[in-house]
Amino acid sequence: MSTSAVTLPESAEALLAQMIAFETVNPRFGGPMGGEEKLVAHLAELATGWGLGVRRMPVPQGGDNLLVTCEVATDAPWLLFESHVDTVSTAGMTVDPHKVKLADGRIYGRGACDTKGSGAAMFWALQQYARGEVRPHNVGLIFALDEEARMTGAKAFAAGELHEFLPRLRGMIVGEPTLMRPVVATNGVIRWKTITRGRAAHSSVPANGQSAISAMLRVVEALESRYVPTVTKSHPMTGRSAMSVNTMRGGTQVNIIPEYCEIECDRRTVPGETEAQVWTERDAVLAGMAVEHTELYVVPSMGDEGSRDFLAVLQPVLKRHGLDTTGRGEPYVTDASHFAAVGASTIVIGPGDLAQAHTKDEWVARDQLAKAVAVYGDLMRCPV
Repeated sequence: MSTSAVTLPESAEALLAQMIAFETVNPRFGGPMGGEEKLVAHLAELATGWGLGVRRMPVPQGGDNLLVTCEVATDAPWLLFESHVDTVSTAGMTVDPHKVKLADGRIYGRGACDTKGSGAAMFWALQQYARGEVRPHNVGLIFALDEEARMTGAKAFAAGELHEFLPRLRGMIVGEPTLMRPVVATNGVIRWKTITRGRAAHSSVPANGQSAISAMLRVVEALESRYVPTVTKSHPMTGRSAMSVNTMRGGTQVNIIPEYCEIECDRRTVPGETEAQVWTERDAVLAGMAVEHTELYVVPSMGDEGSRDFLAVLQPVLKRHGLDTTGRGEPYVTDASHFAAVGASTIVIGPGDLAQAHTKDEWVARDQLAKAVAVYGDLMRCPV
């Protein structure tokens, strides 16, 4: 009997509705501070009500990841599942973002597709597994913070608690909308800020100043004419590398020579490229220019080499459910890259289509959610 005060849902869809009801828009996109933490607290209560283990895992930048576990034996192998709890902004949505709507075989609401649908399916499968008779694995489910902005939750888990599981980790599933097709390789991303500084002066005598914007224009020209053309690497599964300058900010008002200017750059890496290579290439192009750089965000690329054995475990499960078993590559980034980078055999697979993520009427198909519950559950029950 549950000792939790929270209402335990009676289906995966009801669980998803509870999760969507929490506003967890990432604070960097205008969401409330503490929104993710409120959902984490609710999920912890549900886990306690279902008799599952609960562990809060602090993230250095603030808040806690949540680890929910069913540990059946100290020497059993581990399977780990992960889903992020934050979402993008709800601005402009044409459906109520936090009250589920069911229509035409779809579940509408912010996060239904990306990626509370995955989290609900994993959680529902886990509580069913915990009550079953066939339990060959220890199973853990991580609800991670801040995937949509900086991936601080995934980075913290990869740097810390994940190492406890690696010696007996059979594999790790990261939930993202893939139409339940396994993604085993993804590109990475490196973002940085470049700064130029000048000297402020009254615009009536511009020679008394030095324009940081003019200096930045020379930087941008160098990057676009001498760096971008060299970013030509490709990968057979994930596509091409890329580099672009995407924001510029400078100046304070029209009658002051600007003393500060900054740009933000986005460099997409393919498996095989390293962070060190990117910095070396960039610095060679800008050698001799008076610039400063600040690292914003680094997600390593993920090749398929480390997940091949785990994919072989997952493929028979997918085949039984009539799903595509071919390992795929994608150009985007996910939390999975941080886990793979420290040695976890990691596959991205979840309900829903990326085309429905972040949209004004975000939805996930009900049959996709049900399929995800079945696949995740069967994977948990796979013989060791």
